[in-house]
Amino acid sequence: MITSWQRLPVTVRAVISGGVMAAAGTLPWALLASANARYVASVPWAVPVTVLYLWFFWRYARGEGWPAATAAARRTSHRANRLSDDVWGAALFAGMLGLITVVLFQLVMNRLVRLPAQPVDDLAGIPRLTLLFLLIMSAVVSGVVEETSFRGYMQGPIERRHGPVIAILVTGLSFGFAHFTHPEVTLILMPYYLVVAAVYGIITHLTNSIFPAMVLHAGGNLLTSFDLLARGQAEWQASSTPTPLIWETGADASFLLSLLALLFASAASLWAFKGLAQLAGQDLKAVETSG
Repeated sequence: MITSWQRLPVTVRAVISGGVMAAAGTLPWALLASANARYVASVPWAVPVTVLYLWFFWRYARGEGWPAATAAARRTSHRANRLSDDVWGAALFAGMLGLITVVLFQLVMNRLVRLPAQPVDDLAGIPRLTLLFLLIMSAVVSGVVEETSFRGYMQGPIERRHGPVIAILVTGLSFGFAHFTHPEVTLILMPYYLVVAAVYGIITHLTNSIFPAMVLHAGGNLLTSFDLLARGQAEWQASSTPTPLIWETGADASFLLSLLALLFASAASLWAFKGLAQLAGQDLKAVETSG
């Protein structure tokens, strides 16, 4: 029997499923972190509670628990497939080059448009040790939950039906809009989220695993959080102080160097992704042959 859910287009089902998983994974952490900042802030008690919750989230997402009828679909959607050491290394290398390209992209964007600031005043009253543990836990939650939700549950089904380009674009837009819950995030930051999502999405597509993107996502979030505290600038900003736009100063040497570096990093990233695709393809053929 075909249910009303199954009558919905694959893309619609994937966006809903991924969105529900993202909310189920991140909202409890947001509430716990906020409560920890208000009550008994000297002890990072929200961290062990979240670790336990994240363990249940991971087990459910990979197909365990009720209902048994959806176990196989959840296991496939989770996309937590093991990789060889060679593919792991190539994926992390390509991902790091991709994220460097994102940083350079933002250097250029910061001279083209006014990017919003990210406030840190709400973190000032949290004890340093508690803040450290909360930032680490926040990065882990983002990496695990968002990659499971967006690159697994959302991108995977769309990719199988419509191909990687449409899947990564739809997932990137959803990934960007999901961050609009932060008051400082506006539509002007959508290109940034699309580029970030493309890096994670391409790696996941080429490896058919969320693990490399999960590590890169968590590590990147942790570095940008520390950078925000240390220098008072958001991950999408080149500087904590307003930078003159090229429409005001002209295309000066600094802008041209940033543009040249962006082109070079983009070419290096494409080369690394091509190498990853070849290596992942060879691994897949080896598995099929041995099977």
